[in-house]
Amino acid sequence: MTVPAIEADALGKRFGRRAAWALRDCSFRLPTGRVCAVVGPNGAGKSTLLAIAAGLLAPTDGTITVLGTDPASARPRVGFVDQDKPLYPQLTVDETLRMGADLNPGRWDADTARRIVAGGDLDPGKRIRALSGGQRTRVALALALAKRPELLLLDEPMADLDPLARHELMGVLMGQAAAHGTTIVMSSHVVAELEDSCDHLLLVGGGRVRLAGEIDDLLAAHTRVSAPAATDLAPHDVVESRTTGRQVSALIRPSGPLPGDWSTGAPSLEELVLSYLRNPEALTPADTLEAAV
Repeated sequence: MTVPAIEADALGKRFGRRAAWALRDCSFRLPTGRVCAVVGPNGAGKSTLLAIAAGLLAPTDGTITVLGTDPASARPRVGFVDQDKPLYPQLTVDETLRMGADLNPGRWDADTARRIVAGGDLDPGKRIRALSGGQRTRVALALALAKRPELLLLDEPMADLDPLARHELMGVLMGQAAAHGTTIVMSSHVVAELEDSCDHLLLVGGGRVRLAGEIDDLLAAHTRVSAPAATDLAPHDVVESRTTGRQVSALIRPSGPLPGDWSTGAPSLEELVLSYLRNPEALTPADTLEAAV
């Protein structure tokens, strides 16, 4: 059986005994070779989850394995770009890349690093502190990708890039995944940014994993329906419903054939995500399965 890229069981994290839980009871399994979107609102726990996977934070509860071992042991095989892109401000771009080569002997891909930096027309002699936010992001991604990681963790990687740079670097990431089988995990609260690039989803809300799985499978399990306002949607599992005038519109997980007079359609990824986030009490597929056992 293939070792998963990340596997968590009842994972929890809080900062101090009396603090609220940043993560609670998170269980999921991410297969290798996937491009995974970690989505959810600000403060949902996305950054905490990635920092634990990167070995920078220890969980309070539960367990997590990364590439078949603990996060600290996996660190040489993992690349991580933090939301704040912490770099040494006094170093130049060229010195930063040389430092990356020194810290990753035997794994460093200098051509990849130079190509990513050159794509932004960066002066190799310019100090990090003189770069814009988008330029620092480019240098941080160059460091992470040139390491040739098996698992690449990116926390809001495109937030300070212009649309053209975002498109270019997303292409670089997809090329990395295709050429080397790299598992990529990207967090964002902008679903549209990831919809065309990712094949796996972790939806985090209120510190919990609400949905996890292959995006195509999750979308196929849900249906948008419209029906007369008095329609009883049972026995189908209702994620969200709204009544406007004489119509009820809903996102459901069908439990059998749907009536012929219902109007149906496939949801977009954004519709799926927003429906679950707007309704924290909606049962997830995993909840439904456990209830049936």
